[in-house]
Amino acid sequence: MKRIIFLIGFFCWGPQGQGQNALGRDASGRELSKTAIWKEIAPFFTVPAEYRQQLGSYRPPLKFYDGRVVKTPEDWKLRRKEILYLFSKNVYGQMPKSYDSINFVLVNADYTAMSGRAHMKQVRIEVWKKGEMLPINVVLFLPARAPKPVAAFILINNRGTENTDVTRKTRSTFWPAELVIDSGYAVAAFHVNDAAPDNPEHYQDGVLQLYPEQIKAADGMKAVGAWAWAASRVMDYLLTDTQIDPKQVAVVGHSRGGKAALWAGAQDQRFKYVFSNCSGNTGAALSRRMFGETVKKINTSFPHWFNDNYKKFNDSVNKLPVDQHMLIGLIAPRPVYITNATKDLWADPVGSFLALKEAEKVYSLYSLKSGLGHTLPLPENPVIESTLGYHLRTGEHDLNIYDWTQFVKFVKYHAK
Repeated sequence: MKRIIFLIGFFCWGPQGQGQNALGRDASGRELSKTAIWKEIAPFFTVPAEYRQQLGSYRPPLKFYDGRVVKTPEDWKLRRKEILYLFSKNVYGQMPKSYDSINFVLVNADYTAMSGRAHMKQVRIEVWKKGEMLPINVVLFLPARAPKPVAAFILINNRGTENTDVTRKTRSTFWPAELVIDSGYAVAAFHVNDAAPDNPEHYQDGVLQLYPEQIKAADGMKAVGAWAWAASRVMDYLLTDTQIDPKQVAVVGHSRGGKAALWAGAQDQRFKYVFSNCSGNTGAALSRRMFGETVKKINTSFPHWFNDNYKKFNDSVNKLPVDQHMLIGLIAPRPVYITNATKDLWADPVGSFLALKEAEKVYSLYSLKSGLGHTLPLPENPVIESTLGYHLRTGEHDLNIYDWTQFVKFVKYHAK
């Protein structure tokens, strides 16, 4: 089995398509020397000594569990099911498919929102099962004068509800609805607490009330799985809105929401685009690298996020039958975009980039070329014209205007 952890030692830091002496720039246009960049990043390019003996081999995505090689897209469909099962069993938990009924209730509407530039809808999604009802509250803005159905972004909001203020009295860079609307696209959001409160004592007070058998099951879903499940229910609603292009819907998440976005995109192939922002461990970053947050740390700090089986690998991550390059591969052949920030080493920019690079092999089955280089791009050098997109942004662990600007560009490129 191929080892990719040791590739780090051979990485040269340089911008895509430029010479080795080129300089990068930060968000304000200030030139950055390679020395300055390396000073921040270099500590995370070596494996901590205490972890070196624990690193295992990375399972190749294009090889069945029994050793057979995946050679065609048809082969991949079978291998995909195998990998999806392994993630469900060992990491994210089951993804329930059945419910008795689903209703969409228009709670509020404003057809003069954003000074007439947008239509606003507040919708309550009601999911029923065995007499229990789960409400998921969605806010949606659509361009007011779009000549045809438009692409849409769904944000899995893991921060305060003020970030998705329907009145727009509070405007947050975490969800810059005006930017998306002015780009000609729709933008929606729901809050994670509707699906599963982000709390180890109360996470089951949402989706899991419909599926109580999941709570004690070793492979039962917990909060991250519930958030991904809810994103699919929002997708169900968008499919009924004639102003939305059903083949151009993106799911977006930051940090823990970015983990859920990847899982939603892997599970639900109706999502055309998947954007995972600074998602780190059990998101886009390779677990076996042991950089920043580890499987043990995340399971200890957030025991309500992933299934109980995952905790068995706290001290033996090398025995995991999967790693995150395989999760990204499950999204193929659909476009996927991963981000990191220079001051967010906890989320392991290098491990995220390497996972994306390894997923290229799956995309190659569909003759889809990647625009990723062999090296991690300099900050503010986004890879847009590629089925696998990426950028490293100067700054902290956050989702902001720069990130959303690249997301919009990525959709514009692929929607041509």
